Amino acid sequence: MYAISLGDDGAELRPLEPWHAEEFLTHLDRGREFINEYIPFGAQAADVAGAREVLQRYADMRAADTGSLHGLWLEGKLVGGVLFLNFDAENATCEVGCWLEPAGTGRGLVTRAMRVLIDFAVEQRGIHRVEWIASAGNTNSLNVARRLGFTRDGVRREAYPYRGVRHDLEVWSVLAQEWRAARARAAHRES
Repeated sequence: MYAISLGDDGAELRPLEPWHAEEFLTHLDRGREFINEYIPFGAQAADVAGAREVLQRYADMRAADTGSLHGLWLEGKLVGGVLFLNFDAENATCEVGCWLEPAGTGRGLVTRAMRVLIDFAVEQRGIHRVEWIASAGNTNSLNVARRLGFTRDGVRREAYPYRGVRHDLEVWSVLAQEWRAARARAAHRES
């Protein structure tokens, strides 16, 4: 359907759809423990049918305009992805999220892909507020939010029970005007 180049390293952003179930399962199996350290993303995908079910749930969200899933491929191999959650065009808000297997980390893939996603949300869909919510212990995720120019709004203390621990959730956001200003500053520095 589409493949958006994310740079000269062979990284691409593409749709991640139910027909990718086998590839998605293989990817999750390679990075399951790492991916699920702070979030249970894909935890129910223990076989191809489960992987297809996860992908179908996001395909249904896309059809309902409430969310969507986008894969990150590096040199032709699925290594992670980015997503919209709680996409609410009427109220001009959404949440973004991400996941990676270890082979995809340290390359700026999520940062580059999120720029594409957020540009789309703000410029094409008229989203005013984009949220990033992550466990306070998930420093990799929170560092991406910082790099993208999100502001830490606050902490929802012990709001997320996972693996027998109640995690604090940090809520970060960027507003459309802040996003546009940051993109303009970056374009000015590059010129």
